[in-house]
Amino acid sequence: MSELFKDNFFVESIDLIELYGPNNTKINFIKSHFPELKIYPRGVEIFIEGSKSDVERFKSLLNKIIDFIIVNKSISNNILKNIIQSKSVDDSLLHLQSTIYSTNKIIIHPKTINQKKMISLIDKNSLLFSIGPAGTGKTYVAVALAVQALKEKKIKKIILTRPAVEAGENLGFLPGDLSDKLSPYMRPLYDALNDMFSDEKLDSYFKKNQIEIVPLAFMRGRTLDHAFVILDEAQNTTINQMKMFLTRMGPHSKFIVCGDASQIDLPMNQVSGLLHAYNLLQSVKGIGTVKFNDKDVVRHELVKNIINAYKK
Repeated sequence: MSELFKDNFFVESIDLIELYGPNNTKINFIKSHFPELKIYPRGVEIFIEGSKSDVERFKSLLNKIIDFIIVNKSISNNILKNIIQSKSVDDSLLHLQSTIYSTNKIIIHPKTINQKKMISLIDKNSLLFSIGPAGTGKTYVAVALAVQALKEKKIKKIILTRPAVEAGENLGFLPGDLSDKLSPYMRPLYDALNDMFSDEKLDSYFKKNQIEIVPLAFMRGRTLDHAFVILDEAQNTTINQMKMFLTRMGPHSKFIVCGDASQIDLPMNQVSGLLHAYNLLQSVKGIGTVKFNDKDVVRHELVKNIINAYKK
């Protein structure tokens, strides 16, 4: 049995409520991951008892959490879980202060480490695969990055596209012309844009053709230069559709491909173009990949539990 080791830790330079949480919810969550330690928070001082290695591990974690709070002023429960549960965390990714997009109306910061990775990787790569379950902010962050690039005049236009694959419903029964029938499929993209622009500004961008929302089928034959292009719901592309999309890339363009491999609506005999491309292009330089998981879910806590239940 290892010798009992006693130490203390002083919390400095941060608001204690950010580390401890309301009614000590955050510090109790941290403590639950160190059942072998006795941990007594007393204001700015935390007393710790246990093996020396466990005490040092606990103090190292606290330092990372406090560093994060110092840089970002606060820490969400989701970020706290990510830091605690990550066996190996790149320290640079703990500093999520970077702004994805900002106006007088809205400021968008990354909420998880993998959202932060999206920012880092799209800066370094022309093509990014963003893969993971619903509710992780893949599409929202991608749209925010595109809008920021347009605002800074790094690109000339944004193109948002999705495959129009029916998820159990039939398009033919929807009223209206083709545009009306496709509108529900594009709604999540409109919702993201509506968060970032006033109605007048967004309408102006559409009229000037600086923002396009189009079905994937309409992308054939185009070369997209000085454009930020996002393919959403990419798990529902066929291999040929994905190849067609990826080969639209022109000079000075950025492409982000977002998809959830657990929600493929293609016929059983068709291979997902997203999975095929991801496996095929692993060794190609200039392509980044972010793989989200249930820990990255930023919707209601139940969404995380629902995803885990379906996995089982």
